[in-house]
Amino acid sequence: MRVLSWNINGLRAIDRKAGFRRWIERAGGDVVAVQEVRARPEQLPRRLIRPKGWHVHLTWAERRGYSGVGIYTRRPPDLVETALGDDRFDREGRVQIAHFGRLSLANAYFPNGNGTDRDNSRVPFKLDFYQALFAKLEALRGRGQRVLVMGDFNTAHRDIDLARPRQNLGTSGFLPEERAELERWLGAGWIDTFRHFEAGPGHYTWWSQRAGVRERNIGWRLDYVLACPAAMPYVDAGFILAHVRGSDHCPVGVDLRPDVCEPG
Repeated sequence: MRVLSWNINGLRAIDRKAGFRRWIERAGGDVVAVQEVRARPEQLPRRLIRPKGWHVHLTWAERRGYSGVGIYTRRPPDLVETALGDDRFDREGRVQIAHFGRLSLANAYFPNGNGTDRDNSRVPFKLDFYQALFAKLEALRGRGQRVLVMGDFNTAHRDIDLARPRQNLGTSGFLPEERAELERWLGAGWIDTFRHFEAGPGHYTWWSQRAGVRERNIGWRLDYVLACPAAMPYVDAGFILAHVRGSDHCPVGVDLRPDVCEPG
């Protein structure tokens, strides 16, 4: 069972640039979670909202052209939740939790800490979102679910997770309080699936769109799939698809044992 996650930076844009509908067929995913959809169903062509062979759930923000998440699945989920119970977050369309038996997949677009003047003024909002989602997922863990949370976390965890750590110590995405919050998740038992399989440097998921930056691999690792301890035994691989273009982010994913959804 292959699970993929990608901040597409606009569903209409990624389909125009990279042929998103064709890509999900070639990528071999059983679940494809996307962030930053930036569109509502009525703005999208049929091939993106009702593609043959896929079940599609979209969650959008009240503000048009902003945020939004979506999940494409080969088998229908038992349930898709789209709210954390806090209107500050829910009106921005940032979360979906799809349940497949014992497996719960959370697709999340974590806020950026930058304000309108790139002044880090949204960092408290970002950290509140982290904490609200953490509480929701911990409750699922407590009920015995095998939980994965994937998406654009908008935080690089350690120096190894961005090309220029010293130059970005005051930048949202690498602030001490943001990194400490992600570390809190890992301290609670969540496993960074990519780092479980790959300890080396130079692996990133986001690059500035300035000319030559991606070619020189001056990037940040902002996109993750985290697994709770009950889910991790079912994870066979964690990977980054850095060669996939069309967005300023690239896809990430995991391969799961097919019995991850089953009781036992």
